Amino acid sequence: MKQNSLSADPLDVLTNWKLFLAGDMPAFGKLMSQHFQILFHYGNKFSRDPEFVKDCIQDVFLNLWERRAYLASDVAVKPYLMASLRRHMHRTSKNFNLETAAYEQDAEFDILFSVEQEFIENEATMMMAQRVKHFVDLLPARQKEVVYLRFFQDLDRSQIAHIMDVSPQTVSNLLQIALKQLRKSWHLVSALLGFFFWA
Repeated sequence: MKQNSLSADPLDVLTNWKLFLAGDMPAFGKLMSQHFQILFHYGNKFSRDPEFVKDCIQDVFLNLWERRAYLASDVAVKPYLMASLRRHMHRTSKNFNLETAAYEQDAEFDILFSVEQEFIENEATMMMAQRVKHFVDLLPARQKEVVYLRFFQDLDRSQIAHIMDVSPQTVSNLLQIALKQLRKSWHLVSALLGFFFWA
């Protein structure tokens, strides 16, 4: 379920990050181009205003450039940027009394569920994907966010914990509960998600 735009080599990303920290402007541009789309998709889970999301992403990158001398050189870049955007949107929305859904206990966290073309070999597979989407949409916001970060962004437990500002055990608990609910809703979901399951 990983998005194709996320296939950049982690070593290449980290090398570019270190060049950016040294003040290399082309590296900074590459950092933005490599991560804008994923940040935009993630930011849209919290706000239905795309311009607000873009402004927040711009603020995050401007802040990075201004603070580059103080940033760590050995980081997991994508989770770091996603966590930065999440925190910035939360702070900004509170300042301006905007709704950012996923920060509220009973609010929505929208997942634009799409199965990559190579998995859609026939109409039956498409119908199964639509049913999975239906059951995922029924999950509470925090469970949906964990499912999104784990299965759509291929992040591990510690990275998700960093982004969501919770403990790794909380991440595991949320994922376990989500998968249990999906299995309860539809027994075939267990087989579909079993490949991705992790403790």
